[in-house]
Amino acid sequence: MQLDFFPSRTLTWYLAKLFVVRILAVLVMLVLVLMMLDLLSNSGKILAVDGNGQGELLTYAGLRIPQLIQRFLPYSVLLATLISLVTLNQNSEVIAMKAAGLSAHQVLAPLLLSAMVVAGFSFAFNERIVTRATATLKAWEAADYGPVPEESNVRANVYLADGENVLTAAQLAGEGNAIAMRKVTWYRRNADGTILEQVVADRATYAAPGWKLEDVERFEISSATLQTEDELIVARELTPDQIDLARIDPDAVPFWELGSSIDAYEAAGRRTGELRAKWWHKLSGPLSSFLMPLLGAIAAFGLARSGQLFVRALIGMALGFAYFVVDNAALAMGNFGGYPPFLAAWAPFFLFFLIGETVLIRTEE
Repeated sequence: MQLDFFPSRTLTWYLAKLFVVRILAVLVMLVLVLMMLDLLSNSGKILAVDGNGQGELLTYAGLRIPQLIQRFLPYSVLLATLISLVTLNQNSEVIAMKAAGLSAHQVLAPLLLSAMVVAGFSFAFNERIVTRATATLKAWEAADYGPVPEESNVRANVYLADGENVLTAAQLAGEGNAIAMRKVTWYRRNADGTILEQVVADRATYAAPGWKLEDVERFEISSATLQTEDELIVARELTPDQIDLARIDPDAVPFWELGSSIDAYEAAGRRTGELRAKWWHKLSGPLSSFLMPLLGAIAAFGLARSGQLFVRALIGMALGFAYFVVDNAALAMGNFGGYPPFLAAWAPFFLFFLIGETVLIRTEE
């Protein structure tokens, strides 16, 4: 029995190369198929805007592909794990490695090392490229794939609290008193949250105090009446400083900037549970790639001639997809305040790490 965690250099390189090539192949396949389906569903909206053409479709694809890579890279690692390990098992290479004195952990060590490298690449890619692509794409979608305003700090799908009332905007641009909003909706509510009136406007600007809505439609819920006005002042308690403080989209802000923004929120006495959970998940999310070889390891062992290889592969796939389900559920609970932020982001990772280790040790070690 070798005491080193890794097998020989030649075997380590062989397994790592085999694994990485399959990760790239599966990722390219998934991204291409999903990108084509995405274009089929959104190309009509993009081309419906005057002046948009093939260039805008390519721009959309360039902004969407990084998001698809971010989302499906862990799935690619899981599928590549199953493909690699099933192939090695069918060719009796796993049997040969175990006959040479390698433990199950030593067989998996090159795959785990490769997955750790992939996780590091995923983190850097997410924070340097995906965040910028997400911010640009959201601003473009909020403009209905038309020209995006040249103002700084464009943000899409804004939700702001005005006491008991709520102000939403499809797009927000500018800073301080120069903030301008498009496709604005203001909900007047009573103390129990019931909506009393809905006000829709094309544009809103700061009126010092309040926000001046232009081209207004007012719908009174109790009387079911609709009125139109040229201008209306609402949300007099909502200031530009409060909006600037609320200008955080965790999906479009890098890890190192999101932490300082959360500190500013906490200093202002704002609730930060959702942001803190997503901040932690920026670390645990990419690291999920490291789990995939461990969860899919059950497909590597057991005799291929026993007829149970397919069942083992299904069990490995079930464990991997169960992790993603639990991870999304825990993050949702953290966003609603059901779990502490650290627990929401890291509990699924450690839980399935223990499950993977338990299955591997009980069956093979």
